Amino acid sequence: MAKLLLVCGLLVLGFALTCYAATTYTVGGNSGWDISTDLPTWASDKKFVVGDVLWFQYSSSNSVNQVTKENFEGCNTTNVVKSYTGGNATVTLTRPGEWYFVSGNKLYCLGGMKLQVPVQGNQLSYAPASAPQSSTGSDQGPNSLPNHPSSKNNTPTSAGLSIHGGSDNVLVLIVFGTLAAMLWM
Repeated sequence: MAKLLLVCGLLVLGFALTCYAATTYTVGGNSGWDISTDLPTWASDKKFVVGDVLWFQYSSSNSVNQVTKENFEGCNTTNVVKSYTGGNATVTLTRPGEWYFVSGNKLYCLGGMKLQVPVQGNQLSYAPASAPQSSTGSDQGPNSLPNHPSSKNNTPTSAGLSIHGGSDNVLVLIVFGTLAAMLWM
Protein backbone atom coordinates (compact mmCIF):
# COMPACT_ATOMS: atom_id res chain seq x y z
CA MET A 1 0.00 0.00 0.00
CA ALA A 2 2.86 2.40 0.81
CA LYS A 3 4.42 1.76 -2.60
CA LEU A 4 1.13 2.51 -4.33
CA LEU A 5 0.86 5.83 -2.49
CA LEU A 6 4.47 6.65 -3.39
CA VAL A 7 3.89 5.85 -7.07
CA CYS A 8 0.70 7.95 -7.15
CA GLY A 9 2.48 10.78 -5.37
CA LEU A 10 5.34 10.75 -7.87
CA LEU A 11 2.96 10.75 -10.81
CA VAL A 12 1.00 13.67 -9.35
CA LEU A 13 4.27 15.53 -8.73
CA GLY A 14 5.39 14.88 -12.30
CA PHE A 15 2.09 16.17 -13.63
CA ALA A 16 2.27 19.24 -11.39
CA LEU A 17 5.70 20.08 -12.78
CA THR A 18 4.20 20.25 -16.28
CA CYS A 19 1.59 22.83 -15.24
CA TYR A 20 2.23 26.45 -16.08
CA ALA A 21 0.42 29.52 -14.88
CA ALA A 22 -0.99 31.41 -17.84
CA THR A 23 0.37 34.91 -18.14
CA THR A 24 -1.40 38.20 -18.72
CA TYR A 25 0.78 40.64 -20.64
CA THR A 26 0.20 44.39 -20.66
CA VAL A 27 0.84 45.10 -24.34
CA GLY A 28 3.60 47.68 -24.73
CA GLY A 29 4.57 47.54 -21.07
CA ASN A 30 4.60 50.93 -19.31
CA SER A 31 3.75 52.78 -22.53
CA GLY A 32 0.78 50.59 -23.41
CA TRP A 33 -0.83 50.43 -26.85
CA ASP A 34 0.50 53.77 -28.06
CA ILE A 35 2.14 55.25 -31.16
CA SER A 36 5.29 55.98 -29.10
CA THR A 37 5.72 52.33 -28.09
CA ASP A 38 8.22 50.11 -29.89
CA LEU A 39 5.86 47.13 -30.04
CA PRO A 40 8.15 44.72 -31.96
CA THR A 41 10.90 45.21 -29.37
CA TRP A 42 8.42 44.81 -26.51
CA ALA A 43 7.21 41.47 -27.92
CA SER A 44 10.65 40.17 -28.94
CA ASP A 45 11.69 38.77 -25.55
CA LYS A 46 8.34 37.20 -24.68
CA LYS A 47 7.24 33.61 -25.17
CA PHE A 48 3.52 33.64 -25.85
CA VAL A 49 1.68 30.34 -25.45
CA VAL A 50 -1.92 29.22 -25.87
CA GLY A 51 -3.90 30.38 -22.85
CA ASP A 52 -1.94 33.61 -22.27
CA VAL A 53 -3.81 36.91 -22.28
CA LEU A 54 -2.90 40.19 -23.99
CA TRP A 55 -4.17 43.27 -22.15
CA PHE A 56 -4.30 46.31 -24.41
CA GLN A 57 -4.45 49.65 -22.58
CA TYR A 58 -5.08 52.73 -24.72
CA SER A 59 -6.98 55.99 -24.81
CA SER A 60 -10.67 55.85 -25.60
CA SER A 61 -10.00 57.74 -28.85
CA ASN A 62 -7.95 54.81 -30.17
CA SER A 63 -8.80 51.16 -30.86
CA VAL A 64 -7.23 47.77 -31.53
CA ASN A 65 -8.08 45.63 -34.53
CA GLN A 66 -7.24 41.95 -34.85
CA VAL A 67 -6.49 41.36 -38.53
CA THR A 68 -5.12 38.83 -41.00
CA LYS A 69 -1.47 38.79 -42.06
CA GLU A 70 -2.30 40.55 -45.33
CA ASN A 71 -4.22 43.31 -43.55
CA PHE A 72 -1.41 43.60 -40.99
CA GLU A 73 1.20 44.15 -43.68
CA GLY A 74 -0.92 46.74 -45.52
CA CYS A 75 -2.40 48.37 -42.38
CA ASN A 76 -5.91 47.65 -43.66
CA THR A 77 -8.21 48.82 -40.88
CA THR A 78 -11.52 48.24 -42.68
CA ASN A 79 -11.53 44.45 -43.07
CA VAL A 80 -10.87 43.21 -39.52
CA VAL A 81 -11.31 39.91 -37.69
CA LYS A 82 -12.35 41.69 -34.48
CA SER A 83 -12.31 45.28 -33.27
CA TYR A 84 -11.80 46.49 -29.68
CA THR A 85 -12.71 50.00 -28.53
CA GLY A 86 -13.12 51.96 -25.32
CA GLY A 87 -9.66 52.15 -23.79
CA ASN A 88 -9.04 48.61 -22.56
CA ALA A 89 -9.26 45.25 -24.26
CA THR A 90 -8.22 41.72 -23.41
CA VAL A 91 -7.50 38.98 -25.90
CA THR A 92 -7.02 35.38 -24.80
CA LEU A 93 -4.64 33.55 -27.14
CA THR A 94 -6.73 30.47 -27.89
CA ARG A 95 -4.76 28.89 -30.72
CA PRO A 96 -1.15 28.51 -31.82
CA GLY A 97 0.19 30.48 -34.76
CA GLU A 98 0.64 34.11 -35.63
CA TRP A 99 -1.80 36.71 -34.29
CA TYR A 100 -1.88 40.19 -35.83
CA PHE A 101 -3.09 43.46 -34.30
CA VAL A 102 -3.15 47.00 -35.71
CA SER A 103 -4.30 50.37 -34.50
CA GLY A 104 -7.76 51.35 -35.69
CA ASN A 105 -6.15 54.58 -36.91
CA LYS A 106 -4.50 53.73 -40.23
CA LEU A 107 -1.93 56.53 -39.88
CA TYR A 108 -0.88 55.16 -36.48
CA CYS A 109 -0.59 51.69 -37.99
CA LEU A 110 1.55 53.01 -40.83
CA GLY A 111 3.67 54.71 -38.14
CA GLY A 112 4.36 51.33 -36.52
CA MET A 113 1.47 50.88 -34.11
CA LYS A 114 0.93 47.23 -34.92
CA LEU A 115 1.85 43.98 -33.24
CA GLN A 116 2.61 40.48 -34.48
CA VAL A 117 2.34 37.84 -31.75
CA PRO A 118 3.81 34.36 -32.37
CA VAL A 119 1.83 31.95 -30.17
CA GLN A 120 3.34 28.58 -29.39
CA GLY A 121 1.05 25.60 -29.22
CA ASN A 122 1.03 22.86 -26.67
CA GLN A 123 0.84 19.11 -26.75
CA LEU A 124 -1.48 18.78 -23.77
CA SER A 125 -4.89 20.34 -23.34
CA TYR A 126 -5.16 23.67 -21.60
CA ALA A 127 -7.51 25.79 -19.57
CA PRO A 128 -7.23 29.42 -20.67
CA ALA A 129 -6.61 32.12 -18.14
CA SER A 130 -9.68 34.02 -17.12
CA ALA A 131 -9.34 37.41 -18.74
CA PRO A 132 -10.66 40.68 -17.43
CA GLN A 133 -13.65 41.88 -19.43
CA SER A 134 -13.20 44.39 -22.22
CA SER A 135 -14.56 47.86 -21.67
CA THR A 136 -16.31 50.11 -24.13
CA GLY A 137 -16.27 53.82 -23.42
CA SER A 138 -19.75 53.78 -21.86
CA ASP A 139 -19.57 50.37 -20.15
CA GLN A 140 -17.96 50.86 -16.77
CA GLY A 141 -19.63 48.00 -14.93
CA PRO A 142 -18.12 45.78 -12.24
CA ASN A 143 -16.31 43.62 -14.82
CA SER A 144 -14.66 46.57 -16.56
CA LEU A 145 -10.96 47.23 -16.35
CA PRO A 146 -9.88 50.60 -15.02
CA ASN A 147 -8.88 53.11 -17.67
CA HIS A 148 -5.86 54.51 -15.85
CA PRO A 149 -2.76 54.99 -18.02
CA SER A 150 -0.71 55.30 -14.83
CA SER A 151 -1.61 51.72 -13.90
CA LYS A 152 0.31 50.29 -16.87
CA ASN A 153 3.24 48.06 -16.04
CA ASN A 154 5.54 45.70 -17.85
CA THR A 155 5.22 42.86 -15.36
CA PRO A 156 3.27 39.89 -16.66
CA THR A 157 0.77 38.67 -14.11
CA SER A 158 -0.55 35.20 -13.52
CA ALA A 159 -4.22 35.02 -14.35
CA GLY A 160 -4.98 31.33 -14.09
CA LEU A 161 -3.63 27.83 -14.45
CA SER A 162 -2.87 26.46 -17.85
CA ILE A 163 -1.18 23.24 -18.86
CA HIS A 164 1.46 23.80 -21.48
CA GLY A 165 3.09 20.67 -22.78
CA GLY A 166 6.23 20.25 -24.71
CA SER A 167 9.02 17.73 -25.12
CA ASP A 168 10.58 18.85 -21.81
CA ASN A 169 7.33 18.34 -19.94
CA VAL A 170 6.73 14.93 -21.52
CA LEU A 171 10.28 13.98 -20.53
CA VAL A 172 9.53 14.92 -16.90
CA LEU A 173 6.48 12.65 -16.95
CA ILE A 174 8.48 9.78 -18.47
CA VAL A 175 11.25 10.12 -15.86
CA PHE A 176 8.77 10.20 -12.97
CA GLY A 177 6.80 7.32 -14.46
CA THR A 178 9.96 5.23 -14.85
CA LEU A 179 11.03 6.06 -11.30
CA ALA A 180 7.58 5.11 -10.02
CA ALA A 181 7.69 1.80 -11.91
CA MET A 182 11.15 1.00 -10.53
CA LEU A 183 9.98 1.70 -6.98
CA TRP A 184 6.93 -0.46 -7.54
CA MET A 185 9.08 -3.51 -8.29
